[in-house]
Amino acid sequence: MDRLAYIAMSGASQTLRAQATNANNLANVNTQGFKADIDAFAALPVYGPGQASRAYTEAQGKGADFSPGPLMTTGRDLDIAVKGEGFIAVEAPDGRVAYTRRGDLHLTANGQLQTGQGDPVMGNEGPIAIPPAEKIDIHADGSISIIPVGGQTNAPAMVDRIRLVNPDQADLQKAPDGRFSLREGAEEPQADAAVQIASGVLEGSNVNAVEAMVNMIEYGRMFETQSRMIRTADENGEAADRLMRLG
Repeated sequence: MDRLAYIAMSGASQTLRAQATNANNLANVNTQGFKADIDAFAALPVYGPGQASRAYTEAQGKGADFSPGPLMTTGRDLDIAVKGEGFIAVEAPDGRVAYTRRGDLHLTANGQLQTGQGDPVMGNEGPIAIPPAEKIDIHADGSISIIPVGGQTNAPAMVDRIRLVNPDQADLQKAPDGRFSLREGAEEPQADAAVQIASGVLEGSNVNAVEAMVNMIEYGRMFETQSRMIRTADENGEAADRLMRLG
């Protein structure tokens, strides 16, 4: 009976973990540039001394779904979206370089260019700062030109270039906050001229809301079934004890 209870218990605990991943995906269905997390279940033996008489279930993180999200035209000068593969390099809160597809950019009071998540956007020499300007244009290659305050409209000034990279997806790991960083030992990617962006466009989340809702119902039913199996194993154990006492 203990085998049944152990298998059901491990399955129930990992179902809760998968449900948490799915709930996080669903919560970010409207987050710009968000990439869904992927989980998969696997049956693994219990390692250690003795016979391999126990197995448990583990919800193994399979990484992120890198498929592109839907593109939405906004017409806003500071909204950008990466076309095809690639990422925007940003500065994470810990000071290291991270990567994102989130393109809802804005300027802070001191002119620093940041994503909607508050991450400074990286340029050729570090975080990008833009001086006061009447108009800002972000071009397909990531270069930024402005019309300075009081300047001539036919004489735009180049400010910086957004660092666009295309690292190997196998080298990336996704943080709970949605940013991507390099796995340990991976080489820092250089700016890639082949990565292009569209201006006045935003990439939405690639989470399928309907699929996430179906998964939520499925995981809930799985947990209920596994809980019933635990109760059944407990009841069978009590019945066996009663029979032994009668004997």
